[in-house]
Amino acid sequence: MNFLTLDLNLLRVFDTVMVEQNLTRAADKLAMTQPAVSNALKRLRSSLSDELLIRTAYGVKPTPRAEALWPAVRQALSTLEAAIAPTTFDVSKAQATFRMAMADATAALWMPSLVRAIERDAPGLNARMVPLTTREPRPMLLRGDIDIAVGYFPGVVAQLAAGQGAGSPIRHDRLYSGHYVCVMRQDHPLAKGELTLDDYCKANHLLVSFSGRAHGLVDDVLAQMGRERHILLTVNQFFTGGRVVANSDLLTVLPHHLMSSTGMTDELVWKKLPFDMPDVHIDMLWHERDGRNPAHKWLRDNLIDMTNDTIIPELGRDKQLADT
Repeated sequence: MNFLTLDLNLLRVFDTVMVEQNLTRAADKLAMTQPAVSNALKRLRSSLSDELLIRTAYGVKPTPRAEALWPAVRQALSTLEAAIAPTTFDVSKAQATFRMAMADATAALWMPSLVRAIERDAPGLNARMVPLTTREPRPMLLRGDIDIAVGYFPGVVAQLAAGQGAGSPIRHDRLYSGHYVCVMRQDHPLAKGELTLDDYCKANHLLVSFSGRAHGLVDDVLAQMGRERHILLTVNQFFTGGRVVANSDLLTVLPHHLMSSTGMTDELVWKKLPFDMPDVHIDMLWHERDGRNPAHKWLRDNLIDMTNDTIIPELGRDKQLADT
């Protein structure tokens, strides 16, 4: 290939298709027809002697050569864009709608601070909450159904951090790390004294499960110990779980930071679990297509700032009160 004869417009098409992982969405983004996008990719394939992108049932999948090439192409295009079309972003004049996926308890913690920031600094922005019913939000981001997901996505983040998704357009950042606790009503028979493993396993349990599947991380840990628990009820909302536990003898396991968002803090008590659980990490995921969007960056920066300025200090005070 002679670089001097290469049509650099083809690299812009390649970059957009890599971001969208779908020819139709890439064509819309580029204001081109799908046949024109396909023809541009055909020309680039011929120039580079590689298939680059292979059609699948869900869009296109990059070849190893495409994955290796994309970071350099993306960096070069970003540098050119910054040099040719520098912009000053004024959030007070921005107009945008964010579609955000979170569990009910997560939204209850983060949304009040975000709303205050929007009302104060960005009146042209608004948010649409989308139910989070899975620990795998990548398809929703890839399809463009949502702009950001916030929650506990251990499998997804582990894959991205390990480089298993080298060609993935999904990006992530950590907001908070916490721990699990056992939650019960204030006057529960097990509320006084240390919670033992035998007492825990003999009790009836409530599981917050987005899918409705009556098996969670706790059950995996217990199975490794040769123990099990009886899950009497599964619900798909933390708020519902808090209401039920506050009015029954059921136990549940929640991330400590989500206790306050049940709305039942005065009626609940938490105990240290009688076995070790991995930390729970709250991450935000977004699509590379929004990486350079200044309004989207404002949203991500605010989620990080409000976590550091509001969420973590409040959780620290809650823990101090609980320990006294």
